[in-house]
Amino acid sequence: MPTDDKIAQVCDGLNMLHEDNSIPRNIRRGAEEVKNTLLNESDPLDVRVATAASRLDELANDPNIPLHGRTLIWNIMSRLEEIA
Repeated sequence: MPTDDKIAQVCDGLNMLHEDNSIPRNIRRGAEEVKNTLLNESDPLDVRVATAASRLDELANDPNIPLHGRTLIWNIMSRLEEIA
């Protein structure tokens, strides 16, 4: 699968996270930041993926995130690993 398609899938997952009102606002905001990082083509792809993975790891370890949100973040992270 082309890299652009994988990035699009990751962005779809981040949009789901961002639009889920049962997830705390700071985590939804973080998901939007991660998406913007991934789509910023002024940085090399490997840097964008590493930055996004690091930020998602922080979000997944937030004590306030509901279980379904954490699971979604883990799924997004596994998709990111396919790109790297």
